[in-house]
This record gives sequence, structure tokens and C-alpha cells, in this order.
Amino acid sequence: MPLRRSVVPLNAGKDFSILKNIRTAQTISYFIAFVALGLAMASLGPTLPALAEQTRASVGGISYLFTVRSFGFLLGSLFGGRLFDRMRGHHVMAAMIIAMSATLALMPVITTLGVLLVVMLVLGTAEGAVGVGGNALLVWVHQSRVAPFMNALHFFYGVGGFISPLIIARTFSIQNTTAAPYVVLAFLILPAAALLLRLPSPQNQQAAVASSTASGINYKLVALIALLLCLYIGAEVSYGSWIYSYVLKMNLGDEHMGAYLTSIFWGSLTAGRLLGVPIAARLRPRTILLADLMGCFVSIGIALLWSTSLAAITVASVCIGLSMASIYPTALTFAERRMKITGQVTGFLVVGGSSGGMIVPLLIGQMFESLGPRVMLFTVLLDLIVALMVYLFLVIDSTPYYRTKIEPKEHTV
Repeated sequence: MPLRRSVVPLNAGKDFSILKNIRTAQTISYFIAFVALGLAMASLGPTLPALAEQTRASVGGISYLFTVRSFGFLLGSLFGGRLFDRMRGHHVMAAMIIAMSATLALMPVITTLGVLLVVMLVLGTAEGAVGVGGNALLVWVHQSRVAPFMNALHFFYGVGGFISPLIIARTFSIQNTTAAPYVVLAFLILPAAALLLRLPSPQNQQAAVASSTASGINYKLVALIALLLCLYIGAEVSYGSWIYSYVLKMNLGDEHMGAYLTSIFWGSLTAGRLLGVPIAARLRPRTILLADLMGCFVSIGIALLWSTSLAAITVASVCIGLSMASIYPTALTFAERRMKITGQVTGFLVVGGSSGGMIVPLLIGQMFESLGPRVMLFTVLLDLIVALMVYLFLVIDSTPYYRTKIEPKEHTV
């Protein structure tokens, strides 16, 4: 029987080094893109009064910008996923970032509310597509090792959201016009698009596996994880949006204290995502999710038991921010280990999360005056209880998706 020739890849070490450098550059580009996304997403709140004056709109009228933007984000998340499956991901993502820059630059020159709503719809759509793209492309680059990178990605989004109000405040102090902050932000996010266009787009290796297997998308699993994200985002946005009003209505402090506690919550959320990077590299997603949900319950419990204590609410705000921080990226990692992640699937998951941010805060707003400010804490608690039930059902019902490894081509020598 003839002996087999030894089979070794040619230039294996050099090829691996080049591939590793490309992956590093791609990952950094997604981090920068999410800083840009955070800059854009956090720009509306601090400039809302100026936009209302600019368009001669009432507070009620200008508040429709939030609704239109959220609807655009849903559209961008849903349809953007299909684009990333069919086109070069970096080209799509760069185009969306350029659209974000253009719409931000247009914001301060529009004097009609109707036109401003249309521009905000376009901005929200572009933001939704960038959000889907960053999550999907990062999974395609790192596959099963994506967990710590996913936490880092959402940390950089928090960095953008944290520094955006600071940039706006600084530019307002230099030049008290609406145009100044928006023009600065429009220029700051453009480098992210330039970097993406210089790098090759990753290929969705799971797509090849999906086409070679009989099973398609597990829509039941997608729906459950989307529901989990919906409940989480609902709780996060509700607490972050209503803690300011809670402080005022409970006579725990003035407007400055309300703003201070709001900043504490979002700052803790951002810091928690940074802390989640090494944790995600060592623990399984299901373990992290359970610990996060338990931390949320303890935090809300503190707030409910001592609801009239400013110290207790401060501690609760810090703890719930740290506990919520890694739920979103960890849920996406949990999904990656149990299903094929395509742009379309990522879009479904992001849409699920975004819908929670629209629905739950609105429900609280309808009950806040009639039932009292504590309704915010009880609503968040109920939301998290349902999230825990969904998590338990996911752990019991779902089984990991085992991928077929695609071996690299080898050369005989």
C-alpha cells in the first residue's frame, strides 16, 4: 500500500499573521463605527429645545422626533440585515455612516417640523442599519470567540453616547447656535466610514453551512431571544428615561440631582460593559445572563424597599446599571452559539430590542401621573420577571447549534 504524502499548508504562519492583522483592523473599525453611532444617537436630547425654537414647534410637537427616529431605527434594523447578507458589509455600513453625517449636518438648517421629521426618519434608518451591521460583522469575524469583543463593541457605543452631550455643551459654550454641535458631530463620525472602506468585508462563513444543511432559521429561537432583548431594552430605557422624573416627583432632589442620577445610571452601564469584556472571556453566556438578571432584581428591590431614600436610589442606580450592562451583548453571543447568525437574523433581534424601548417607557408614561412615580419601579420589576421566565425557557428548550468546520485548503509538497 503506497505511503501518503505529508500534507501541510504553504506559508501557513505568514497567512495566519496577515489574517490576524486584518481581523484586528476590522474589529477596531467596528468599535470606531459604534462610537460614531453613540455620538449620533445621544445628540437629540441636549439639542431638543433648540430644535423646537428653530422650527417654532411646541414641546409636544418636537417630541415626535423620538417616535419617528425609533420607527426609522426599526426599519433600518429590519431591512439593513438583508443588505448585509447580499452586499459587501463594509460598503453598506460606510454608506449608512455617511448618511448619518449628512442628516446631522442638515438638522440645524431645517426650519419646518415636517421636513425635520423626514430627515430624522432617514437618520434613524441609517442608525438602525449601522447597529445591525456592527453586530453581524463582528460575529462573522470572530465566530464562536465573539463574546468579549461583543461586550467591547457595546462599550464603545456607550463611550460615544457619553461624550456626545459633552461635545454639544462645549460647542454651545463657544458658539451658541444649533448648527455648531451638529456640524462638529457630522465631521467626527466620517472617519469611521473612511476606515471601513479601506478594509475587506468579512464573509459570513455560516451562510455556507446554512446552505448545505436541511435546517433553516430557527424562528422560534429567534423570536424568544428577540423577546428577551425587547424586555431588557424596555427596562433599560425606562429606568434611564424616568429616573429623572422619579427623583423630582418623590422630592428626592432638584433638577440637578435628577440629571446627576441619570448620568450615574448611564455611566455605570458604560463601565459595566467594559468590565464585561474579561468576564465574557471566562464564563458562559447563560451564566452571565442569569447573574445579570439577579443583580437587576436586587437593585430594584433596594429601590422599592427604600423608595424615599436618595442614598438607596443612588446605590440602586449604580447597581442596576452595572447589572444591565452586559445583557444585550451577552444575549447576542448566546444567540450566536445556538443558531446561524445572518444579517437578517441580526435585524430581527435588533428590531425586537428596539420595540421594547418604544413600548415600555410609553406604558410608564401613561401611568406615571395617575398611579404615582413608584409605578416606574414596579413596571421595570415586572418586565424583568418576564425576562427571567423567557431566559429560563431558552435555557431549557434550546440546544446549541453545532457548526461544521470549514477546513482551509491545503497544498501537497
